[in-house]
Amino acid sequence: MGPEEFRAAGHELIDWIADYRARIPQLPVQAQVKPGEVAGKLPDRAPAQAEPFGQVLADLERVVVPGVTQVQHPRYFGWFPANASLASVLGDLAAGGLGALGITWQSAPALTEVEEVVVGWLRELTALPATWRGVIQDTASTACLIALLAARERATDYSEVRGGLQAEDAPLTVYTTEHAHSSVLKAVALAGFGRDNLRLIEVNPVTYAMRTEALAAAIEADVAAGHKPAAVVVNVGTTGTTAVDPLAEIVPLARRYGMWVHVDAAMAGSALLLPEMRWLIDGVEDADSLNWNPHKWLGTLGDCSLLYVADPAHLIRVMSTNPSYLRSAVDGEVTQYKDWGIPLGRRFRALKLWFQLRLDGVEAIQARLRRDLDNARWLAGQVSSTPGWRVLAPVTLQTVVLRHEPPGTGVVLDADALNAHTIAWANAVNTSGAALVTPSLLDGVWSVRVSIGAEGTERPDVEELWSLLQQAVLRSGPA
Repeated sequence: MGPEEFRAAGHELIDWIADYRARIPQLPVQAQVKPGEVAGKLPDRAPAQAEPFGQVLADLERVVVPGVTQVQHPRYFGWFPANASLASVLGDLAAGGLGALGITWQSAPALTEVEEVVVGWLRELTALPATWRGVIQDTASTACLIALLAARERATDYSEVRGGLQAEDAPLTVYTTEHAHSSVLKAVALAGFGRDNLRLIEVNPVTYAMRTEALAAAIEADVAAGHKPAAVVVNVGTTGTTAVDPLAEIVPLARRYGMWVHVDAAMAGSALLLPEMRWLIDGVEDADSLNWNPHKWLGTLGDCSLLYVADPAHLIRVMSTNPSYLRSAVDGEVTQYKDWGIPLGRRFRALKLWFQLRLDGVEAIQARLRRDLDNARWLAGQVSSTPGWRVLAPVTLQTVVLRHEPPGTGVVLDADALNAHTIAWANAVNTSGAALVTPSLLDGVWSVRVSIGAEGTERPDVEELWSLLQQAVLRSGPA
């Protein structure tokens, strides 16, 4: 495909995307396909000859769209906000069009320096310490893994250049809560700590935040047993309930044992753009690292995860490799992001943020975040004031965790019956295509999470969801 053919096809594709985005509210929220249905519409072999672009575009509509859950839909309330603002889509298109090779500063100086500037903008906008520096990773899973690798090497005085963890005398322990994202468990495994050395600390039964006194007891027990506490992952906005661990209490405790403090604010980090929400990270100035994902609530097209560190020199020492073919005369003068993470080759992700922040503007983003917080509080008020409905966790951010517990029957449902009832009405909502919510276990019993934050979601959409939930309960019955 040459430039002129690309020009014509590109115009067609942009028109299709614009039309698609405009009609998303008319599409089912949840994908309406069965397993294997999408693959069954595709040929068994790749085409030997070039196909017309119009045919590819037609198959995009016929094959792909029905197999996509519409997370840009205004009545998408599942998992977490996964916004992909059209401004950031343009940035991603520009990045693809440039086709820059992001391996070193020399291979694309603009890739490095635009990232430095944009990450600096967001550090300032979220009131992180001015001395911290950041890097764009692909996802919070990778950011957490890198943080724990850095924690491992600090705890072992750089065992990676000797015999690694297997040569250490004392097992290293990591601490978080059972409400931490699954990526924390994966990072503990991949960084070599081992699941047996992960401690899930007790939480407050009302707020679901880590109990500092329980953390202290666990650390003391490990030290007495000959273990070496290495890191604590502090949750700021857990996946299940958006619980916030008490960072300001945890940091001094961790410091007494020389532990690394990593703050996982993957979804909640966007709220830090609001001055009134900065309490979420009180005490962060004495932590070691923090990650949050603009590709969630902020609205940047995925994948785009920010990792900030207090000591970039330590991170570089842990992650760097310097083969002769990548060395140059400016190595001491520039940032080499290849030494800030796992991959050598990096995409020009910063353009997505650069386009979005410039084309949408910070004030409009802040207004949208406040709108979502207000809508969550509104929904929580409706749930709390309606007989048979309960809000199960504090509404700290934009997520409402709720359950319907049938009133007036004279019989209290046992856990199995309540679980069946909850799953039934949640599935009824989701399979209808009218909205999407996420069932989730809380204290061993099924609840439903309503995560408000799609870019197009306004108050009437939340009102419609509340009506849908009540109708689904009536249709499903009390189990």
